[in-house]
Amino acid sequence: MTVFAGQGDARRSMALLWRTPEAPSPGRSGPKPALSVDAIVLAGIAVADADGMAALSMRAVGERLGRTAMALYTYVPGKAELLDLMHDRVLAELPASLDPARDWRPAVTAWAEDALSCYLRHPWVLQISQARPVLGPAELGAMETLLRILQGARLDPRQLRGTVAALWQFVRGSAQTAAEARAAAAATGVPDEEWWHARAGQLADLAPDFAERFPLLTALEQSGAAEAGAGNPAPDRTREAFRTGLAVLLDGIAAAAARRDPAATPGGGPGGGG
Repeated sequence: MTVFAGQGDARRSMALLWRTPEAPSPGRSGPKPALSVDAIVLAGIAVADADGMAALSMRAVGERLGRTAMALYTYVPGKAELLDLMHDRVLAELPASLDPARDWRPAVTAWAEDALSCYLRHPWVLQISQARPVLGPAELGAMETLLRILQGARLDPRQLRGTVAALWQFVRGSAQTAAEARAAAAATGVPDEEWWHARAGQLADLAPDFAERFPLLTALEQSGAAEAGAGNPAPDRTREAFRTGLAVLLDGIAAAAARRDPAATPGGGPGGGG
């Protein structure tokens, strides 16, 4: 299920995101509100974290707060605006600043690890399309942080735009695969190991010439089995693939930086090769 952000009223959504709500209606009076926008947003995140995007509704959020759905509309116009606020609040978990003395390559690595962990804590965020950004302070702050980190690579504007897009999509894609792998076992009742074992056995019977037909796949799998052997623990394939792929991507960024500035160091400076 793909959800598009920014479907609510533009003015009200942006005002809530930037915490500059419009003036209250004239003549409105009464006791001090017992709820707040922040409390509603956190409750919405809790609902989505626990039960997924499909379970998110104003009614479900109200029940979590011990209120009716109608009680929430005083603070948040509707589910569309709430989703924008939830998305931006989750991205606020990403670090807004990093050690200025750190070279760009280890800094990007740390940023990517943090972003991956954030998405895996809140996998429903991956269902929100990136085609239309929320344009909230946390989302834009996360982008600003990544741009600040990449300043050390001294890329030209075209390279920088492509690099930022590639890094975001790589992190989101890796998180999507990991989140779906986790969800598959829960949704089907069949653990991954059991699923693969059953099908691998069938494949061996149905395609006895598998190694001859797919020699490169066979060699790759055998190398992975060898690495996990000899008493070594089985690797976390998701994290291993993420870190290896990220390193290759960073190699490409370093090469692009070096082509533009031959004096630039491939790893981003001392200690930047990691």
